[in-house]
Amino acid sequence: MNKRTFIKSLGLSLSLFPVLGMQRALRNSSPSTILPRSLQKGDTVGLISPSAATAERIQFQFAKEALEALGFKVKAGAHLEKRRGHLAGTDDERADDLNSMFVDREIKAIICIRGGSGAARILPLINYESIKQNPKPILGYSDITAIHNAIYAKTGLVTFHGPNGTGSWNNFNVSQFEEVFFKQTLIKYENEKIKGDDLVVKQNRIQTIKSGQSEGVIVGGNLTVLTALAGSGYLPDFNGKILFLEDIGEEPYKIDRMMSTLKLMGALNNLKGFIFGQCTDCNPTGGYGTLTLDDIFDDYILPLNIPAYRGAMIGHVPKQFIIPIGAKVSMDADEGSFTLQEKIFQS
Repeated sequence: MNKRTFIKSLGLSLSLFPVLGMQRALRNSSPSTILPRSLQKGDTVGLISPSAATAERIQFQFAKEALEALGFKVKAGAHLEKRRGHLAGTDDERADDLNSMFVDREIKAIICIRGGSGAARILPLINYESIKQNPKPILGYSDITAIHNAIYAKTGLVTFHGPNGTGSWNNFNVSQFEEVFFKQTLIKYENEKIKGDDLVVKQNRIQTIKSGQSEGVIVGGNLTVLTALAGSGYLPDFNGKILFLEDIGEEPYKIDRMMSTLKLMGALNNLKGFIFGQCTDCNPTGGYGTLTLDDIFDDYILPLNIPAYRGAMIGHVPKQFIIPIGAKVSMDADEGSFTLQEKIFQS
């Protein structure tokens, strides 16, 4: 082999490393499912801030009062009110609060006070072996997607995508929290339909992308946060899974780019089903030729020939589903619903 041929072949090999790395990450075998211990009124829950800082002190009070109204005692993380730039403390401080809550025997569940940005920074600092030994529910959404996926990928622990501590605790969210955590119902996730003063129901309408029914383990979260983990070891194996996504404040061309990332990394190849929640404030600001979300899902999801629908009550909306990531569900894309198939807590 001459020098030119060798350099050319070496360059080709090196150029394949990122793609191969992402494909290997997606082919990692999933760890065995670990169910969290159950939760009941009177328990103590830990309140942490693994992402962005909370701007106003009253928000800490709101979160504490909401959790107390749900029937819990509340223990704040040691660094809950810290701040470093936009973050709620240094990476070490935020990771320490998360790790400490999992080993603290008094704490029965962990609630993230808010999302924002920065959770991915602490993923290498999380003690995953400790989490395996102390399986507890952890609840949050948006930027907390990074933590949910990392914990599930590394440990198999079922975690919960739902309202943050400072989120909306309206009747719908409170009722669903009680159904999921206290009554441990095999809940059917179906949009609340409000007709209002109109001939047809328009609010919370689902749109079927591809008809059909399917079963599988559900994974996902915020699209922006999820795709930012591409190529890392903190994404679960998507093969045979039902993927749910949501986002906020992203124009359609950005949604298109992120869906393209998922396609290129092979994440869409072997899905059993697809559910898209809400894309809040995702309207295009460009001119002629802007893709719509309909176009994007037609391009990326329809060719997969799997049951798929959009419009689920998932995401940055006042009323939102509490989804156990890593749990087995059945979905009906025509009806626009999915249902838990197995218990999600230890006996």
